[in-house]
Amino acid sequence: MHLISQILGLFAYAFVSLIGIGALAAAVIYVIDKTQTKHAIRRNYPVIGRFRYVFEQIGEFFRQYFFAMDREEMPFNRAERAWVYRAAKGEENTVPFGSTRDLRPAGTAIFVNCPYPILDEETRPASAVTVGPYCRHPYTTNRFFHISAMSYGAISRPAVLALSQGAHEAGCWLNTGEGGLAPYHLAGGADIVFQMGTAKYGVREGDGLLSDLRLRELANYDQVRMIEVKLSQGAKPGKGGILPAAKVTEEVARIRGIPRGQDSISPNRHLEIHDAGTLLDFIARVRDISGRPTGFKTVFGSYDWLGEVLEEIHRRGPDTAPDFITVDSGDGGTGAAPMTLLDNVGLPVRESLPHVVDLLREHGLRERIKVIASGKMINPVGVAWALCVGADFVNSARGFMFALGCIQAMKCNKNTCPTGVTTHDKRLQRGLVVADKAARVARYQQGMEKEVAVIAHSCGAAEPRLLRRHHCRIVQANGQTALLSEVFPEPGTA
Repeated sequence: MHLISQILGLFAYAFVSLIGIGALAAAVIYVIDKTQTKHAIRRNYPVIGRFRYVFEQIGEFFRQYFFAMDREEMPFNRAERAWVYRAAKGEENTVPFGSTRDLRPAGTAIFVNCPYPILDEETRPASAVTVGPYCRHPYTTNRFFHISAMSYGAISRPAVLALSQGAHEAGCWLNTGEGGLAPYHLAGGADIVFQMGTAKYGVREGDGLLSDLRLRELANYDQVRMIEVKLSQGAKPGKGGILPAAKVTEEVARIRGIPRGQDSISPNRHLEIHDAGTLLDFIARVRDISGRPTGFKTVFGSYDWLGEVLEEIHRRGPDTAPDFITVDSGDGGTGAAPMTLLDNVGLPVRESLPHVVDLLREHGLRERIKVIASGKMINPVGVAWALCVGADFVNSARGFMFALGCIQAMKCNKNTCPTGVTTHDKRLQRGLVVADKAARVARYQQGMEKEVAVIAHSCGAAEPRLLRRHHCRIVQANGQTALLSEVFPEPGTA
C-alpha cells in the first residue's frame, strides 16, 4: 500500500511539474508573440494565435480523408486514385450501384458504345508502332501506355528501382526525366527513354552545352532506346527544372555533374536552340551521334511556331523531322514549380493534343512524326480519349507514383514524402519495398492497357489503336454531347 502511495505521489509530482513547465513555456511564448512585429495574429492573440498554423497543416489532411467527397479533390480525387490503387494491387475494378461520376460538366468524355460490340475471339493485341525509321536503331513497341519523366533526385532510389523493374516486367518504357541516367534506371532491364533537359545533365560540358563525347558514351547502353529533348514541361512552361538543395545528395550531384547541396536550376531553354532551324539542327545532331530516335517534349501555348518547324522540315526533307513530339499538359506535373506558372501558363492537353495531331496531318507528316500525350491521364478514360484524338502513346508520371504508393501528401519538393517515393531520407525510404512496388507498377500498366481495350471493344474497335474521334462524344456547354470528330474536325473531313 505504501508503494502504491509513493507511485501515485510521483505521478502527481510529475503532473504538477508538467503543468508548471507548460505554464512557464506559455508565458515565454506570450511575451515573444506580444513583442514581435511580423505576425499580426500572434501579436493580437499571443499563444493561441499559433494554432492557426497547426490548423493549416492538418486541415489538408482532414479535407482529404474526412470532408472531401470522392470526386472533389484536386489534382486527383479519391475515386481516380482508388482506381489506380486497385489496378496496381491486381484487385477487381468493378463497383456497385451505379456511377458516382457527374456526366454533366462541359468537356466530359463519353464513349460511343457499338450496338454490335466486338466478341472476345474478334479482338487482337495492340499493334506495334515503330519510331525513328531513319535512325540506325529504330524503336518498335506494341505498348501504348508508358512511364513518363521522373528524375532520380526528384524521386528516390527505391522508387526508380521499382519503376525500372516494373517497366521491364510490363514491357513499357521508363523515361529518365532530366536528371541524367542513373544506374537504378538500368538496373531493372527496362527500355529507357533518356530525357535531355535544358541543363543536359549527364551529357553536358562544363559550360552547359552538349558534350558529343558523353552522348556517345550514353549511346553505348543498349537499353537507351530513344532520346527526348525537353523544351518545356507541364509543371512550369518556360522555366527550367528545379530540384531543391535538400535533395541534391552526393550521388545525385555526381550523376548530374553539379555541386552537392545547392539548388539544381536548369536554364529556361537550350542554349543551342532559338528557332525552328536550330531546333532541327540540334535534333539531327543528337540523332546522328546516338543513332537513337530523337524527338522533343513541350507544352503548347500557341501553334504558329510548330507550323514553322513543319515548314522547315518540308524544305529540308522528312528525314530531318523529329521522330516524335511529346505533348505535355499545362495543368501541372510531378515537378516542383512556381504556382504562377503551374496555374496560369500553358494549354491543357485536352486542347493542344488535337491541334498538334491535325497540324501534322495538314503538313503530311503524321505518319513520320509519332505523337506522345502526357498530362493527368491516370485512368482509362483519359488514355482512351488520347488514342481517339490521334496519339500513338500515352505517358503518365503521377499514375505510376500512385502505383508506387503515393498518397498525394503534397510533400514532393520537401524531402519528407511519407511513402518514400520522393525523399532521400533513408528512414522514410524503408516503407517502399522495391519488389512489392515493382509488381504493382507492372500490374497498373497491364491493368490500364486491359481496361482501355475494354473501352475499345465496347466501341466496336478490335484493339485500342483503332479508336478514332467518332468513338468519343464530348459534353458541351448546353449539356448536350457532340462527337469528338465534330468538336475537332480532322483536316479534309469538314
